[in-house]
Amino acid sequence: MVHETRLENGLRILTVTMPQTRAVSVSLFVGVGSRYEPNEIGGASHFIEHMLFKGTERRPTARHIAEAIEGIGGYSNAYTDQESTTYWTKVAAPHFAEAADVLTDMLRHSTFDPTEIEKERRIIIEEINMTMDTPEQWAGILLGHVVWPDHPLGRDVAGTRETVASITRDQLLDHMARHYRPGRTVVSVAGNVTHQEVVDAMAERLADWPAAPVNGYLPAPDGPPTPRWLVEDRPTEQGHLCLAVPGLSRSHPDRFTLGLLNAVLGEGMSSRLFLEIREAQGLAYAVDSTLSMLDETGLLVVYAGVDPERAPQAIRAILSELDRLRQEPVSEAELNKAREYVKGRMVLGLEDSGAVSAWYGRQALLLNEMLTPDDVLAAYDAITAEDVQRVAQTLFTGDQLYLAAVGPFGDGADLGTSLNLE
Repeated sequence: MVHETRLENGLRILTVTMPQTRAVSVSLFVGVGSRYEPNEIGGASHFIEHMLFKGTERRPTARHIAEAIEGIGGYSNAYTDQESTTYWTKVAAPHFAEAADVLTDMLRHSTFDPTEIEKERRIIIEEINMTMDTPEQWAGILLGHVVWPDHPLGRDVAGTRETVASITRDQLLDHMARHYRPGRTVVSVAGNVTHQEVVDAMAERLADWPAAPVNGYLPAPDGPPTPRWLVEDRPTEQGHLCLAVPGLSRSHPDRFTLGLLNAVLGEGMSSRLFLEIREAQGLAYAVDSTLSMLDETGLLVVYAGVDPERAPQAIRAILSELDRLRQEPVSEAELNKAREYVKGRMVLGLEDSGAVSAWYGRQALLLNEMLTPDDVLAAYDAITAEDVQRVAQTLFTGDQLYLAAVGPFGDGADLGTSLNLE
């Protein structure tokens, strides 16, 4: 059971008490990500995430922060995505207060030392370089350029080398001041701790955080962009394909149906893509499909690593599987297998206190409802084969196909002409 308290400044505090564990996971969810950034400061949210680990007034260096957590046997990390930034730590239950103090100290009192900013700037540029040197990851970044051209959603969360090189300390501090606000922050704690302990610890450290209005983001563009494909010619041994269709938002009524559809299509070694593209036709070593669900939009993405000469054949085979989902209802046996797959993975994932903390914290930040695991299990159980086919027919249309590819493809014209779903 989740307990919630909202402080006067708008900060939400969630607790799930798990007496069966000896651990506590503390997560801070802040409602800002890369889509909130003007192009000239692309990557600022991610840059700020890095800087919060580089020193505070009481813990002046990155070493002090790391030792504060590792010295009590804990773990800590953070990540930035398109719509949120998350800081988390997991410690033994007796050390909850120290963990809470470290995270809130980072949130409120990071110094953004100019010397550390310059060092971290170089590190982030190397992170971007690593992504560019990893073709399967870079194909995913290029896909964003295709689907959302000239829009923050189409940019790498880390920004570009040019924007990261030019962001100033004042711009970082201004971006943080505009978006790090208690009304867009959720503290979510799961583990062997009581709700009152959590509220007391967080109120002591965050109740004086001044309330302020929250700022929005640039909405996703309407309509299919042109061109719908982008190829980067590169002398790799393998070709890397990312084929996408628009998906659904995270609050869409059909989002759980899309989750089952995706499991049928490309999750696991018994999915249709794996069995057909790899096992039956031998076109790819790695092939799968994933979902990205955002506030008002989303994507379903199929990735395949293929022999470059057989890339057009692989695209046609993938499109054939999309069309099959439109034309034929999924059998009850296959639907039940997919249903138990997603339910089982969800249940197993929630054995960990960190996953439980994230489950409720992300919902509190990004959704207008708070679903329990049982709510979601019931939603999956209610989905029919007709539901899956209806969603496939809605999403899998010829004018909503996008492709990004990295490999020795020349101008990629033969790939573009393969992008056809009648």
